[in-house]
Amino acid sequence: MRQPQGYKDPAHPTYVCKLTKALYGLRQALRAWFSVFSTYLLELGFVSSKADSSLFILHKPTSITLILVYVDDIILTGSDTPFLSQLVSLLGSKFVMKDLGSLHYFLGLKVTYFQHGLCLTQSKYVSEILTKAGMEDCKPSASPTSTKGPYDPSDPPFDNVSLFRTLVGSLQYLTLTRPDIAFAVNTVCQHMHQPKLSHFLAVKRLIRYIKGTINHGLYFTDGPLSLTAYADADWAGDPVDRQSTSGFVVFLGATPVSWSAKKQPTVARSSTEAEYRAMAQTAAVLVWIQQLLTELQVSIAPPHVLWCDNRSAMALASNPVFHARTKHIEIDYHFIREQVLAKKLVLHFIASHAQVADIFTKVLPVSRFVFLKSKLKVGSSPTMSLQGGVKRIEDKGG
Repeated sequence: MRQPQGYKDPAHPTYVCKLTKALYGLRQALRAWFSVFSTYLLELGFVSSKADSSLFILHKPTSITLILVYVDDIILTGSDTPFLSQLVSLLGSKFVMKDLGSLHYFLGLKVTYFQHGLCLTQSKYVSEILTKAGMEDCKPSASPTSTKGPYDPSDPPFDNVSLFRTLVGSLQYLTLTRPDIAFAVNTVCQHMHQPKLSHFLAVKRLIRYIKGTINHGLYFTDGPLSLTAYADADWAGDPVDRQSTSGFVVFLGATPVSWSAKKQPTVARSSTEAEYRAMAQTAAVLVWIQQLLTELQVSIAPPHVLWCDNRSAMALASNPVFHARTKHIEIDYHFIREQVLAKKLVLHFIASHAQVADIFTKVLPVSRFVFLKSKLKVGSSPTMSLQGGVKRIEDKGG
């Protein structure tokens, strides 16, 4: 720190101000605020989650209370309504807070309630992306990616690199409620350093797709809870560096709660190895979700089911006899073997045409993309208005 111009002390030019409170806008302000707020929650009896440090849990004999913190935005929920009201008043007496009532909008995510669940959408955020790109009136596309061949390396560079990075960064946040665009976003993210014209055309294709699905979101519905996952890999799918793409999706009940489309860090020597790596990554996510659910006192007894369409990879995960064929694979990927041997995870084969994770690993024809999208519980947000849904009956008198 330095003394600002116009406020320098001529007697002590090297002195700086000692802050007794963190100033809003400083880099350390967020950490200071979280430290103060979390310390107070711990004093109230809350416990910080081991799975997510921003989640605080208070267990009582007959109730549970949860507080999720993101900087100065807070979600508070629980099973004891009178205690929640008391807690809001208590926090309001300690901090300058505003109670916004029931959860309807949080960090760009809109929450719409219906009879048997809720729907998360980002329609307002999509409108902002369309405005940034100047494509408010663009023609919608049926799918986020084109089935044409790979990018031509002779394409000229795109001159507006800042716009490209801004749009791609915005699209990354949109994948929070749109697993159907995860693969397309991952593909364009790989060219942030030096985008070419064809890469920007791919971004425009993706924006045209979200234009036509602006009200689509993620459905959470009631029903029995179980943990199931699908893992897939596109072996040597990148024509440039021949690296594979891993994809997985984890379902809690009938709703996806975690998904990923990501290039593998090294080149796989076979499709079996590529699938094995994808399965190991999925197993790690399953363990994390299980730990989080245990802290929330949600009991889902293992083993959890992991669906894969490669029998060789399944054998590799279940049988350590193949050690000679896996010496080149990093040790951390063998984590899945421990889960299988401990009976915490069971591997099931699924035909390739039914593999849900296929949507996270490769470009698909429109018909197959629409089919797999429906399996991910992605659809239009239900309307909250009854207009047009109630038949009016007029009293004719008598």
